[in-house]
Amino acid sequence: MSGFRWEIIQEYAPLFAQGAWMTIKCTVICVILGSLWGLALGLGRSAQAPRNPGVDFCLQAFIQWPVRIYVSAFRGTPLFVQIMVVHFALIPLLINPRDGLLVSSGLMSVDFARMLRSDYGAFLSCVVAITLNSGAYISEIFRAGIQSIDRGQMEAARSLGMSYGKTMRKIILPQAFRRMLPPLGNNAISIVKDSSLASAIGLADLAYAARTVSGAYATYWEPYLTISVVYWVITFLLSLMVKHMETRLGRSD
Repeated sequence: MSGFRWEIIQEYAPLFAQGAWMTIKCTVICVILGSLWGLALGLGRSAQAPRNPGVDFCLQAFIQWPVRIYVSAFRGTPLFVQIMVVHFALIPLLINPRDGLLVSSGLMSVDFARMLRSDYGAFLSCVVAITLNSGAYISEIFRAGIQSIDRGQMEAARSLGMSYGKTMRKIILPQAFRRMLPPLGNNAISIVKDSSLASAIGLADLAYAARTVSGAYATYWEPYLTISVVYWVITFLLSLMVKHMETRLGRSD
Protein backbone atom coordinates (compact mmCIF):
# COMPACT_ATOMS: atom_id res chain seq x y z
CA MET A 1 0.00 0.00 0.00
CA SER A 2 3.05 2.31 0.17
CA GLY A 3 2.75 2.87 -3.56
CA PHE A 4 -0.89 3.91 -3.38
CA ARG A 5 -1.15 7.44 -4.76
CA TRP A 6 -3.88 9.14 -2.77
CA GLU A 7 -3.47 12.38 -4.72
CA ILE A 8 -5.10 10.71 -7.74
CA ILE A 9 -8.21 9.86 -5.72
CA GLN A 10 -8.30 13.35 -4.20
CA GLU A 11 -8.06 14.98 -7.62
CA TYR A 12 -10.90 12.92 -9.04
CA ALA A 13 -12.99 12.72 -5.86
CA PRO A 14 -15.88 14.70 -7.41
CA LEU A 15 -15.97 12.28 -10.35
CA PHE A 16 -16.09 9.28 -8.01
CA ALA A 17 -18.81 10.98 -5.95
CA GLN A 18 -20.90 11.62 -9.07
CA GLY A 19 -20.34 8.03 -10.16
CA ALA A 20 -21.45 6.71 -6.77
CA TRP A 21 -24.59 8.86 -6.89
CA MET A 22 -25.37 7.63 -10.41
CA THR A 23 -24.92 4.01 -9.29
CA ILE A 24 -27.21 4.51 -6.29
CA LYS A 25 -29.79 6.31 -8.40
CA CYS A 26 -29.84 3.55 -11.02
CA THR A 27 -30.07 0.90 -8.31
CA VAL A 28 -33.04 2.50 -6.54
CA ILE A 29 -34.99 3.04 -9.76
CA CYS A 30 -34.23 -0.43 -11.11
CA VAL A 31 -35.11 -2.13 -7.81
CA ILE A 32 -38.49 -0.37 -7.67
CA LEU A 33 -39.39 -0.84 -11.33
CA GLY A 34 -37.95 -4.36 -11.44
CA SER A 35 -39.96 -5.39 -8.37
CA LEU A 36 -43.19 -4.03 -9.86
CA TRP A 37 -42.49 -5.68 -13.21
CA GLY A 38 -41.48 -8.92 -11.50
CA LEU A 39 -44.66 -8.88 -9.42
CA ALA A 40 -46.76 -8.50 -12.58
CA LEU A 41 -44.89 -11.35 -14.27
CA GLY A 42 -45.09 -13.51 -11.16
CA LEU A 43 -48.84 -13.01 -10.88
CA GLY A 44 -49.19 -13.77 -14.58
CA ARG A 45 -47.16 -16.94 -14.18
CA SER A 46 -49.34 -18.02 -11.24
CA ALA A 47 -52.69 -17.08 -12.84
CA GLN A 48 -55.04 -20.02 -13.21
CA ALA A 49 -58.74 -20.86 -13.14
CA PRO A 50 -59.03 -24.61 -12.50
CA ARG A 51 -62.81 -24.45 -12.14
CA ASN A 52 -63.23 -22.89 -15.57
CA PRO A 53 -61.36 -24.91 -18.23
CA GLY A 54 -61.93 -22.33 -20.97
CA VAL A 55 -60.56 -19.43 -18.94
CA ASP A 56 -57.74 -21.61 -17.63
CA PHE A 57 -56.69 -22.50 -21.18
CA CYS A 58 -56.68 -18.82 -22.20
CA LEU A 59 -54.59 -17.94 -19.14
CA GLN A 60 -52.05 -20.62 -19.99
CA ALA A 61 -51.90 -19.82 -23.70
CA PHE A 62 -51.85 -16.02 -23.57
CA ILE A 63 -50.31 -15.23 -20.16
CA GLN A 64 -48.41 -18.12 -18.60
CA TRP A 65 -46.53 -19.34 -21.66
CA PRO A 66 -45.53 -15.85 -22.90
CA VAL A 67 -44.27 -15.07 -19.39
CA ARG A 68 -42.31 -18.34 -19.31
CA ILE A 69 -40.69 -17.55 -22.66
CA TYR A 70 -39.86 -14.02 -21.52
CA VAL A 71 -38.30 -15.22 -18.26
CA SER A 72 -36.33 -17.95 -20.02
CA ALA A 73 -35.01 -15.50 -22.64
CA PHE A 74 -33.83 -12.87 -20.15
CA ARG A 75 -32.37 -15.38 -17.73
CA GLY A 76 -30.63 -17.25 -20.53
CA THR A 77 -28.81 -14.31 -22.15
CA PRO A 78 -26.06 -12.08 -20.70
CA LEU A 79 -27.10 -8.77 -19.20
CA PHE A 80 -24.30 -7.05 -21.10
CA VAL A 81 -25.84 -8.18 -24.40
CA GLN A 82 -29.27 -7.01 -23.24
CA ILE A 83 -27.88 -3.56 -22.40
CA MET A 84 -26.34 -3.32 -25.87
CA VAL A 85 -29.56 -4.41 -27.58
CA VAL A 86 -31.62 -1.93 -25.57
CA HIS A 87 -29.20 0.96 -26.13
CA PHE A 88 -28.46 0.46 -29.81
CA ALA A 89 -31.72 -1.11 -31.02
CA LEU A 90 -34.73 -0.71 -28.71
CA ILE A 91 -34.24 2.88 -27.55
CA PRO A 92 -33.50 4.22 -31.07
CA LEU A 93 -36.52 2.30 -32.35
CA LEU A 94 -38.75 4.08 -29.83
CA ILE A 95 -37.33 7.60 -29.46
CA ASN A 96 -35.23 8.28 -32.52
CA PRO A 97 -35.84 11.98 -33.32
CA ARG A 98 -36.29 11.18 -37.00
CA ASP A 99 -38.44 8.06 -37.17
CA GLY A 100 -38.87 6.67 -33.65
CA LEU A 101 -42.18 4.99 -32.99
CA LEU A 102 -43.06 7.35 -30.13
CA VAL A 103 -42.12 10.37 -32.25
CA SER A 104 -43.87 9.29 -35.46
CA SER A 105 -47.02 8.42 -33.53
CA GLY A 106 -47.14 11.87 -31.95
CA LEU A 107 -46.66 10.65 -28.38
CA MET A 108 -43.34 12.49 -28.10
CA SER A 109 -42.06 15.67 -29.68
CA VAL A 110 -38.90 15.73 -31.79
CA ASP A 111 -37.17 18.19 -29.45
CA PHE A 112 -37.98 16.14 -26.37
CA ALA A 113 -36.78 12.94 -28.04
CA ARG A 114 -33.52 14.62 -29.07
CA MET A 115 -32.97 15.94 -25.55
CA LEU A 116 -33.81 12.57 -24.02
CA ARG A 117 -31.34 10.71 -26.20
CA SER A 118 -28.51 13.20 -25.88
CA ASP A 119 -28.77 13.88 -22.13
CA TYR A 120 -30.27 10.69 -20.70
CA GLY A 121 -29.70 8.06 -23.39
CA ALA A 122 -27.25 5.89 -21.46
CA PHE A 123 -29.17 6.28 -18.19
CA LEU A 124 -32.47 5.37 -19.85
CA SER A 125 -30.94 2.34 -21.56
CA CYS A 126 -29.41 1.16 -18.29
CA VAL A 127 -32.69 1.49 -16.39
CA VAL A 128 -34.74 -0.24 -19.10
CA ALA A 129 -32.30 -3.13 -19.59
CA ILE A 130 -31.72 -3.86 -15.90
CA THR A 131 -35.43 -3.50 -15.12
CA LEU A 132 -36.37 -6.00 -17.83
CA ASN A 133 -33.61 -8.35 -16.68
CA SER A 134 -34.27 -8.13 -12.95
CA GLY A 135 -38.00 -8.46 -13.51
CA ALA A 136 -37.41 -11.91 -14.97
CA TYR A 137 -35.54 -13.04 -11.86
CA ILE A 138 -37.88 -11.31 -9.42
CA SER A 139 -40.89 -12.93 -11.09
CA GLU A 140 -39.57 -16.33 -10.06
CA ILE A 141 -39.08 -15.06 -6.52
CA PHE A 142 -42.68 -13.85 -6.38
CA ARG A 143 -43.97 -17.04 -7.97
CA ALA A 144 -42.14 -19.22 -5.46
CA GLY A 145 -43.24 -17.00 -2.58
CA ILE A 146 -46.88 -17.10 -3.62
CA GLN A 147 -46.84 -20.86 -4.12
CA SER A 148 -45.24 -21.35 -0.69
CA ILE A 149 -48.42 -20.06 0.99
CA ASP A 150 -50.91 -22.80 1.77
CA ARG A 151 -53.57 -22.97 -0.93
CA GLY A 152 -56.25 -23.31 1.70
CA GLN A 153 -55.85 -19.64 2.60
CA MET A 154 -56.76 -18.59 -0.93
CA GLU A 155 -59.74 -20.94 -0.95
CA ALA A 156 -60.91 -19.72 2.46
CA ALA A 157 -60.70 -16.08 1.41
CA ARG A 158 -62.55 -16.72 -1.84
CA SER A 159 -65.26 -18.63 0.03
CA LEU A 160 -65.77 -15.52 2.18
CA GLY A 161 -66.50 -13.50 -0.96
CA MET A 162 -63.13 -11.79 -1.38
CA SER A 163 -61.98 -11.20 -4.93
CA TYR A 164 -58.77 -12.73 -6.29
CA GLY A 165 -57.01 -9.37 -6.32
CA LYS A 166 -58.07 -8.46 -2.79
CA THR A 167 -57.04 -11.89 -1.51
CA MET A 168 -53.61 -11.48 -3.05
CA ARG A 169 -53.22 -7.95 -1.69
CA LYS A 170 -54.55 -8.55 1.81
CA ILE A 171 -53.64 -12.15 2.62
CA ILE A 172 -51.22 -13.91 0.27
CA LEU A 173 -48.63 -11.25 -0.64
CA PRO A 174 -48.07 -9.90 2.91
CA GLN A 175 -47.20 -13.40 4.11
CA ALA A 176 -45.17 -14.24 1.03
CA PHE A 177 -43.18 -11.00 1.23
CA ARG A 178 -41.53 -12.05 4.48
CA ARG A 179 -40.27 -15.22 2.80
CA MET A 180 -39.25 -13.36 -0.35
CA LEU A 181 -37.30 -10.60 1.41
CA PRO A 182 -33.88 -12.36 1.53
CA PRO A 183 -33.82 -13.26 -2.21
CA LEU A 184 -35.17 -9.81 -3.07
CA GLY A 185 -32.32 -8.29 -1.07
CA ASN A 186 -29.81 -10.47 -2.91
CA ASN A 187 -31.30 -9.35 -6.21
CA ALA A 188 -30.95 -5.69 -5.19
CA ILE A 189 -27.29 -6.29 -4.35
CA SER A 190 -26.82 -7.91 -7.76
CA ILE A 191 -28.34 -4.83 -9.42
CA VAL A 192 -25.77 -2.61 -7.67
CA LYS A 193 -22.95 -4.64 -9.17
CA ASP A 194 -24.59 -5.25 -12.56
CA SER A 195 -25.08 -1.52 -13.10
CA SER A 196 -21.33 -1.28 -13.72
CA LEU A 197 -21.90 -2.95 -17.11
CA ALA A 198 -23.67 0.20 -18.30
CA SER A 199 -20.34 2.06 -18.30
CA ALA A 200 -19.75 0.38 -21.66
CA ILE A 201 -22.46 2.59 -23.19
CA GLY A 202 -21.18 5.76 -21.53
CA LEU A 203 -23.12 5.85 -18.25
CA ALA A 204 -21.11 8.02 -15.84
CA ASP A 205 -21.21 5.59 -12.92
CA LEU A 206 -18.46 4.29 -10.67
CA ALA A 207 -16.98 1.97 -13.30
CA TYR A 208 -16.91 4.82 -15.81
CA ALA A 209 -15.10 7.03 -13.28
CA ALA A 210 -12.47 4.35 -12.67
CA ARG A 211 -11.95 3.87 -16.40
CA THR A 212 -11.55 7.61 -16.87
CA VAL A 213 -8.95 7.90 -14.12
CA SER A 214 -7.04 4.84 -15.28
CA GLY A 215 -6.91 6.26 -18.79
CA ALA A 216 -5.64 9.62 -17.58
CA TYR A 217 -2.85 8.24 -15.37
CA ALA A 218 -2.26 4.82 -16.96
CA THR A 219 -2.74 3.23 -13.54
CA TYR A 220 -5.36 0.76 -12.38
CA TRP A 221 -4.60 0.03 -8.73
CA GLU A 222 -5.92 3.27 -7.27
CA PRO A 223 -9.16 3.82 -9.24
CA TYR A 224 -10.38 0.24 -9.29
CA LEU A 225 -9.53 -0.42 -5.65
CA THR A 226 -11.41 2.76 -4.78
CA ILE A 227 -14.59 1.79 -6.60
CA SER A 228 -14.32 -1.73 -5.17
CA VAL A 229 -14.47 -0.25 -1.67
CA VAL A 230 -17.38 2.00 -2.63
CA TYR A 231 -19.31 -0.91 -4.16
CA TRP A 232 -18.65 -2.97 -1.02
CA VAL A 233 -19.89 -0.16 1.24
CA ILE A 234 -23.09 0.23 -0.81
CA THR A 235 -23.84 -3.50 -0.81
CA PHE A 236 -22.96 -3.81 2.89
CA LEU A 237 -25.37 -1.02 3.84
CA LEU A 238 -28.03 -2.59 1.62
CA SER A 239 -27.57 -5.96 3.32
CA LEU A 240 -27.91 -4.28 6.73
CA MET A 241 -31.14 -2.65 5.57
CA VAL A 242 -32.54 -6.00 4.43
CA LYS A 243 -31.50 -7.60 7.74
CA HIS A 244 -33.25 -4.82 9.67
CA MET A 245 -36.43 -5.36 7.65
CA GLU A 246 -36.26 -9.12 8.29
CA THR A 247 -35.93 -8.47 12.02
CA ARG A 248 -38.88 -6.10 12.11
CA LEU A 249 -41.12 -8.39 10.08
CA GLY A 250 -40.13 -11.35 12.23
CA ARG A 251 -41.24 -9.78 15.53
CA SER A 252 -44.72 -11.20 15.15
CA ASP A 253 -43.47 -14.80 15.09
